[in-house]
Amino acid sequence: MGTHVIKMPDIGEGIAEVELSQWHVKVGDLVVEDQVLADVMTDKAMVDIPSPVHGKVIALGGQPGEVMAVGSVLISIEVEGAGNLKESAAPAPVKEAPVAPKAEAVVESKPAPAAAPRPAAVCQGPMVAREADERPLASPAVRKHALDLGIQLRLVRGSGPAGRVLHDDLDAYLAQGQSNASAPVAAAYAQRNDEEQIQVIGMRRKIAQRMQDATQRAAHFSYVEEIDVTAIEELRAHLNEKHGASRGKLTLLPFLVRALVVALRDFPQMNARYDDEAQVITRLGAVHVGVATQSDVGLMVPVVRHAEARSLWDSAIEISRLANAARNGKASRDELSGSTITLTSLGALGGIVSTPVLNLPEVAIVGVNKIVERPMVVKGQVVIRKMMNLSSSFDHRVVDGMDAALFIQAIRGLIEQPATLFVE
Repeated sequence: MGTHVIKMPDIGEGIAEVELSQWHVKVGDLVVEDQVLADVMTDKAMVDIPSPVHGKVIALGGQPGEVMAVGSVLISIEVEGAGNLKESAAPAPVKEAPVAPKAEAVVESKPAPAAAPRPAAVCQGPMVAREADERPLASPAVRKHALDLGIQLRLVRGSGPAGRVLHDDLDAYLAQGQSNASAPVAAAYAQRNDEEQIQVIGMRRKIAQRMQDATQRAAHFSYVEEIDVTAIEELRAHLNEKHGASRGKLTLLPFLVRALVVALRDFPQMNARYDDEAQVITRLGAVHVGVATQSDVGLMVPVVRHAEARSLWDSAIEISRLANAARNGKASRDELSGSTITLTSLGALGGIVSTPVLNLPEVAIVGVNKIVERPMVVKGQVVIRKMMNLSSSFDHRVVDGMDAALFIQAIRGLIEQPATLFVE
């Protein structure tokens, strides 16, 4: 028998260290070739580490959340034959990591006993089947007594004439048990002293670092504009009815991508990256639109490359493909990097206004809020229109406020007159 040592691979792009995000195996497990052993996180993507051999796991080289240098020992596997490291020459055993938790390890303290100011919180007897609005027979004194004890009177069986609830019935109710349907009501008001600690690792750590970096380095400012989307929603519905079965359904996002492409022709300073260390602004002709996408591991930004060369349906297909890849954790590093401007939307949960954080080194991000129907005055008449806000942020070190406003106004004009999206 021998030992095969797997070291942290060089993932490329000049990366010197990566974060160990999650183990998929533990010491003692039998593994086969190509089985995924661990997930590691780079600055841009989650990467699977597969096994190159068959064997038995004998040591793990780190714990989730640990940042490991490229070339350091990741895992040791016992194999048939000599392996790549003879047992006699093996280094001291790597400290075994505990069985890996999920990407966000949760540590819960034991909850303190619930405080119960009234006996009803801990002592309840068998219930009586009464309707919620049925008023049981009881004297005012009994009702007050029940209120003081925290007892719902409709749950108490009455032993008096016609089922009247007596004081003795309240006492019997308290003495007969501690489990019935009113307990959750009392428990809802019980004091709680439990805590949980969530380790910030993996994608969540990367998101935190990028958001902090963006807000510390860039001079953010936001601009909000209201847009009438009635016409473009009518166009979208018409196109879906006519071509949806053969070409796929269109959401609003492909139209917004198209509006960005057209508007950027007159505002190339928005389609740029700013290297603040070199003090260089790079304006790009290619429009690579990052589309912020929520996944189980956090916010990811897959990139629709060369949006300037895509039709509505081509953009729609690519947006859907990338979003699914991001949500399923299958997006590649290339698909998650290289954007020149970002579009972010919370869909129906988009709220009225937001203040998006820049996706550095980009200098502009366009945020989409929810569509609502609202009475508007059009040519002196009050009509119902579909309205939506664009909440966008810019890097004031690069973008002037007037240019930002004119850029969003250009997008507004294109959306409100959708035919202009396709007029060259």
